[in-house]
Amino acid sequence: MRTFSDNAATRRGLLRSLVPVPSPEPGSRPTARFPAALLPWSWAAAFFLLYATVSVRRHTLLRTTGYDLGIFDQAVRSYSQLRPPVVPLRGEQFNLLGDHFHPALAVLAPLYRVWPSPVCLLVAQSALLALAAVPLVRWALRVLGRRSAHVVALGYGLSWGIASAAAFDFHEVALAVPLLAFALEAMGRRRWGPAVAWAAPLVLVKEDLGLTLAALGCYIAWKGPRRLGVVTAVAGLLASAVEIKLLLPAFNSAGGYAHGGLLAEGAHSSLLSTLAFAPLDALRPDIKAMTMILVFAPSALLALRSPLALLALPTLAWRMLSQNGFHWGTSFHYSAVLMPIVFAGLIDSLRQWRDCDHPLATRQIRASLATVLAVTAVMAPSFPLAQLAQRATWRTTPHIEAARSLLDRIPDGATVAASNRLAPQLTSRCEVVLFPAFPVDARLYEYDRKQLPRPTAEWIIHDSKAPEAWPYKTGHWPYPPAQQAAELEAAQRKYGYERIAQRDGVTLLRLRYAPRP
Repeated sequence: MRTFSDNAATRRGLLRSLVPVPSPEPGSRPTARFPAALLPWSWAAAFFLLYATVSVRRHTLLRTTGYDLGIFDQAVRSYSQLRPPVVPLRGEQFNLLGDHFHPALAVLAPLYRVWPSPVCLLVAQSALLALAAVPLVRWALRVLGRRSAHVVALGYGLSWGIASAAAFDFHEVALAVPLLAFALEAMGRRRWGPAVAWAAPLVLVKEDLGLTLAALGCYIAWKGPRRLGVVTAVAGLLASAVEIKLLLPAFNSAGGYAHGGLLAEGAHSSLLSTLAFAPLDALRPDIKAMTMILVFAPSALLALRSPLALLALPTLAWRMLSQNGFHWGTSFHYSAVLMPIVFAGLIDSLRQWRDCDHPLATRQIRASLATVLAVTAVMAPSFPLAQLAQRATWRTTPHIEAARSLLDRIPDGATVAASNRLAPQLTSRCEVVLFPAFPVDARLYEYDRKQLPRPTAEWIIHDSKAPEAWPYKTGHWPYPPAQQAAELEAAQRKYGYERIAQRDGVTLLRLRYAPRP
């Protein structure tokens, strides 16, 4: 007579025969026609083409911006010429290392020297974001199997955090995404030394990422060699402290941390009350709680079952406690560094099911992966990769043609004051500032908008039509259209500019004589 345990063993054998799962030993290799070693790189290549198509097409449609693509283009252009990253768009002689500490940007300088164009940065960012799929898919393939690896690849590659970054200009955090992904794969294989080696350069990407390195060190101290973990955690904390307290003020003309006010006491009267109310402030307004749910949604919330999810805490903490509303939502690039953590957590949580002897383990894995696919399919149309399916993405309007024809009339090396959407079209070959003047004395918004400084650039090119581009709402930035029109008229009436051409709302002016005092 068969016992209950015999029946359970039979059921487990039947389930595993229906869904074969490879052995988790490192030496095992799935048998299939397509080489397993090429699978992660094939997904990365596909995602690279996808991201590059979206970002470059946005640029050709004048949907990229001076803030931020133009800013980073000016910085990397300076690095490529062996100069400090001085960025005229941020102010006269403004060193961008005084805004955020990201010397790692210099690694793109040789590529930019060969291909001096903002498109170079967009393509490089696409490659970096896609590269992060390699270690994640490779890890999933090794511990979960080929089908699971495909699901992880699709989930990561189409996740809203990566899509939002790929479709909004260029940002330094793109360098951190593959570093984190490779570090997390090494941690999953309990290769603690290589994990630290991959994660250590994070401190050169952005000042807050030292806190992520510290969180990684805490995890290693908990799960692996304690001494290595403690040293890594202390090094991450010290790196962020030195960058915020010493290096950033040294490069900033105002002598302080430019973004320190975003984490100041805010509405509370003291530091003590700020700390006491921090848990509530991290959830109010409601958009914060929604974002924190959406961060883990691509993993069907399964990443929360893994302790690796703790590595997301530093980034989520500073964003939710920031006074800048842009940090609270799902737009822009702020969630890109979280996506490798989320999918590493997913792999780790499914691996725990894979290694257990529960008779329903395989069914649980299959149901979880099906849920991840469903969430991916539901969320993808709401984020910018869906632009590829929009007819407007593939149509070049007469307005764009008019703008490009006037941009071509500006000679290389000229000084230009340009509208925000036109600025990155010129930064690789001209010295560009924003028109109307922004910021003033390197101050963002902290000045009287009624008394803007007069333009002094040789050329002014202004677009009076409101751009239509995610993630911004349709409208003009940084000033209302009436004020922009008034500044354009004043440039001709008071400051010595002559209209050279005007087509479909785009106006080109040139300085003919010195402005009246």
